[in-house]
Amino acid sequence: MNKVPSIFDRRLLALRRLRAESMAVPGADFLFARAAEDLGERLASVQRRFSAAAIIGPDTGQLAATLAAAAPIGELKHVAIEDGPTGERLALEPASLDLAVSVLALQWVNDLPGVLAQIRRALRPDGLLLAVLAGGETLKELRDSVTAAESELRGGASPRVAPFADIRDMGGLLQRAGFALPVADTDRLVVRYDSLFALARDLRAMGATNVLTARDPRPLTRAIAARAAEIYTERHADADGRVRATFELVSISGWAPDASQPKPLKPGSAAMRLEDAIAGAAKTRNGDGTV
Repeated sequence: MNKVPSIFDRRLLALRRLRAESMAVPGADFLFARAAEDLGERLASVQRRFSAAAIIGPDTGQLAATLAAAAPIGELKHVAIEDGPTGERLALEPASLDLAVSVLALQWVNDLPGVLAQIRRALRPDGLLLAVLAGGETLKELRDSVTAAESELRGGASPRVAPFADIRDMGGLLQRAGFALPVADTDRLVVRYDSLFALARDLRAMGATNVLTARDPRPLTRAIAARAAEIYTERHADADGRVRATFELVSISGWAPDASQPKPLKPGSAAMRLEDAIAGAAKTRNGDGTV
């Protein structure tokens, strides 16, 4: 049995989230709100009723309200991602849900394939998973600036920004977990700040600061932080001096397999060759076979 990697210190993550809740900074949940709104729009396009649904991970209340407005849902429950001796676990009974949703929680799990497999088992046939998680482009400017400053002043850099999910891997992870009709796409949001320090305040208010297990126990010194802010401005500022911060939102969806779902054609079963279809379309368009 493969050992689950320990990428994130989830105990520290819980403490950071509690601190963020106590801060209650107005507007600090803008990223969660944006992701929840996007998920709600996707759910509304499905146009069906879900008798039993679950929110996987934290919710400020926005996601539950968004779901209620997007689709008719019977029972809705909240399920925490719990830490166990062999990895994260979800307190979900097999085949107990028609819908599972998650916003900005799955990027913090150490065993994403395992959590996706648990969600798949909890879905009834033709049940739906919709989730949004932070993608690999998230905070790329911050990663670049802090790494450069720490390398310059310490002669080496430790990981400070999490290795978020790559969209190119998500479809494969969904298939590996047993989902049918997997879809993954991405949306990039660029937020402008007065400085690196303003961005850092927002990250603290989100409970999204460094919780990597391999983090350097030494805090950034004032000199390194100041140099990182200088590099950030040099490399990632607009003409007005404000700096850019990229947030990539990766949206994924997958269905629990069911006989009613469309099936791909078997190789070699097509009724027409691709070359013949292209030639026919060209003749129809121009009347003379030219494109």
